[in-house]
Amino acid sequence: MRIRPLLAVLSTALVGALGVTSAASAAPVAPAGPQPIIGGGTVSSAPWAAAVLSNGSFTCSGSVIAAQWVLTARHCISGTMSVRVGSVNRTSGGVTRTVSATYTRNDLALMRLSSTVSTSTVSLASSNPPINSTNSIYGWGMTCYSGCSASTVLKTATVRVTSNSATDAYGGQAIRSTRINGNAWRGDSGGPQFYNGQQVGVASTADGSSIQNYGSVAYNRAWITSVAGV
Repeated sequence: MRIRPLLAVLSTALVGALGVTSAASAAPVAPAGPQPIIGGGTVSSAPWAAAVLSNGSFTCSGSVIAAQWVLTARHCISGTMSVRVGSVNRTSGGVTRTVSATYTRNDLALMRLSSTVSTSTVSLASSNPPINSTNSIYGWGMTCYSGCSASTVLKTATVRVTSNSATDAYGGQAIRSTRINGNAWRGDSGGPQFYNGQQVGVASTADGSSIQNYGSVAYNRAWITSVAGV
């Protein structure tokens, strides 16, 4: 079964990726499932969460890693980028910022905001999560495999890590996991995966039913630090 990027096109036809753009070939993994995160549950507070917009329309999920930096997936970058942060509702609340510059490596993207935001930030991991560990994923992705839109409210689900040697949509090292109570799907691209309170991955590809590959934060840690200083 071929794995597809997690981009999501919210209005017309769906693109074969976890995000909205997706020119890259997807890594060979089973597609992640479409529950707003397919399955899982809603989140009441996540001030570090970032809804990623392309030309004003929601396309991906992301995380605030510093006052002027958001981490998301490379395949989410297209057109004029902006973000909404500080709200679990991707359509209202919090604050919005335009993106003044983007930097990419493998299927990770760093977006420098036009001005700083006053919100909490995630802590980035310097090592991959253990095999068989239980991790949490977050995103505003589709709530079903097809025929439904992205979730308006941020969702979360738990997954089990099965490998740290998978690949993301651009050939970088990725963390593969299988669903416990939910899985990632289109619109969850760029969203974070956490282990022990630290972000270990960035949503890249999935099979839409159980398996997802998240680009490894640890593998790209030195690059993140060199660009964003964190």
